[in-house]
Amino acid sequence: MTTPIKAPRQPGIPQGLTIVLAGFLPIIAIVSMFPAVPAMIAHFASDPAAQTKVPAMVSAPGLTVAVLALFAGLMVDKFGRRRLLLVSTALYGFVGIAPMFLVDLDQIYVSRLVLGVAEAAILTTVNTLIGDYWDQQGRNRWLTLQGLIGPFFGSAVIFTSGYLAAMSWNSVFLIYGAGFLVFFAMLAFIYEPESDETARKMLGIGAEASTPFPWAGVLLFGVVTLFGGALYYVFIINGGMVWKELGVMDPAEIGRLTTIPSMFVIAGAGIFWATTRFGPRIQLTIFLLLLGSGLAVIGMAEDWKGMVAGMALQQTGAGMAVPTLIAWAQGYLPFEHRGRGMGVWTSAFFFGQFVSPLLVSAARVYSGSMQGAFVIAGLLGVVIALVTWFIVAPRQPAPAAA
Repeated sequence: MTTPIKAPRQPGIPQGLTIVLAGFLPIIAIVSMFPAVPAMIAHFASDPAAQTKVPAMVSAPGLTVAVLALFAGLMVDKFGRRRLLLVSTALYGFVGIAPMFLVDLDQIYVSRLVLGVAEAAILTTVNTLIGDYWDQQGRNRWLTLQGLIGPFFGSAVIFTSGYLAAMSWNSVFLIYGAGFLVFFAMLAFIYEPESDETARKMLGIGAEASTPFPWAGVLLFGVVTLFGGALYYVFIINGGMVWKELGVMDPAEIGRLTTIPSMFVIAGAGIFWATTRFGPRIQLTIFLLLLGSGLAVIGMAEDWKGMVAGMALQQTGAGMAVPTLIAWAQGYLPFEHRGRGMGVWTSAFFFGQFVSPLLVSAARVYSGSMQGAFVIAGLLGVVIALVTWFIVAPRQPAPAAA
């Protein structure tokens, strides 16, 4: 009697929403801390280096992600997706809340480095699962949804963390408890995907030879992602300095002026969805042109009107950035190499975050102002867009095995 073949499990809305929420956990690590920085500096005023240590503590997880994401990718391919995701998400919750019970700034800094370890595994695994669970159309759909939800989620995190920071200097770390909620959602809905090789064995067809690691494609998307990540963080890290050079000092006024242009991130996500049928070359070019031209316009602005116009362009490009780069990268990666490939992507993007302020600082010294640095960054973005047009294939690579 022939044993019935069990059909592979199909992902649905619960898996999609869980992955989207998990992808936002690393965002909390940076966004949630900004309202707490002044309170932490004041609390640790007895430490003469607090002015330097506290901002470094905020960005510490990003550096760890950049260094360790590639190793996380190796673990994903060797030990599987679900187990690593569960362990890293639980670690995220425990280590994220830990500073509530720590009294030494150096200990808090170490805990933030360990938080980066968890984030590296979460980001790499989540991006890998998007490629495992869905075909190209499904990936684009969930990446677009992630881009649409992102601005609202970020605003909610800032509002909540601001309220918590007003309670006490360390209450803001309570927000990391969200990791435990996502952990239980993963426990219920995330399952280990099956590769094409597994399906062929179930059907008695036999497995084909393993495919070689796609070095050429990985190197290409790694380099473009590195530059894209560096440009992506130019405004996030240095935008406040441009407002200062334009004479806008009041935080409330800055918040009011940036509300509308910041929502153009949603427009960027919509453009990503609308252009998916045209292939990665057109999407990458549009994203880099929007980001670069927006930065250049900000750099040339003479008043708040020019700044807002530049922000609208820049934020539209930022809304396309992550989904465009991830969707393009996943097209190169078969199942057996997807973890390592997305580890390279994550490392490249976060190295871009790390080098961005260094490059902007050098450009600022060269040009004599922060706006001058923005013009240089914007022109660089336009040049990279033109180069990308010539080095990226017109159409998406042949679909990788999922």
